[in-house]
Amino acid sequence: MADATANPEAAVKKIVIAIDGPAGSGKSTLAALLAKKYNYINIETGAMYRALALKAIGSGVPLEDGEKLAGLAQQSRIELVPNPEGNLVLLDGADVTAKVRSQEVTEAASKVSVHPAVRQWMVEHQRVMGSGGGIVMEGRDIGTKVFPDAEIKIFLDAAPEIRGNRRFQQSPADTTQAESVLAELRARDQRDRTRANSPLVPAPDAVTIDSTHLALDDVVARAIELIDKKLAEIKKR
Repeated sequence: MADATANPEAAVKKIVIAIDGPAGSGKSTLAALLAKKYNYINIETGAMYRALALKAIGSGVPLEDGEKLAGLAQQSRIELVPNPEGNLVLLDGADVTAKVRSQEVTEAASKVSVHPAVRQWMVEHQRVMGSGGGIVMEGRDIGTKVFPDAEIKIFLDAAPEIRGNRRFQQSPADTTQAESVLAELRARDQRDRTRANSPLVPAPDAVTIDSTHLALDDVVARAIELIDKKLAEIKKR
């Protein structure tokens, strides 16, 4: 029989790290770095909504029709496959990683995500994906809806202008689109924060990290501090 004391980490429970926040706050970057550090699985819920939005666009399903979108979701297979350079997004077996990052699909995803039936389908699948722990899951309702009992809950935020600039920098070719990127981000914030089903709000027990004036290394260090403290507490039990 293997000696658990030979590998102290083996005896430590694998936890759920939930990261919520608005568009452009840096959730995906933080989640990827934390998943790599702790050897956890990084689950990008936003990529799942974008995959469904991509299919809706290609299928001609109106983004305002929640019932048809939910039906489309039930006929879809959305997978996230870990990759050294970031998750691959598979839609019905096809690699759509590049396609789901387009501005059109990103904007469509925020409209698709407001429908309760769609969110319910997504939540059920996200819970299955993270049921064994050992995951970093980022989105907009992870700590409040998907995993309300997550051991670590982080709400990552930043001023709209800072987040808009980050989004703009991701598409440097669109040199004339800075104002429209910020306008769409503000519109998305409004949709996310005011939707009836699972609005974007920090969980009561989440730790808010405002990255407006923080470097990425500072944000990561703060998150690691929180996680290491929790893992140490669990190990003592």
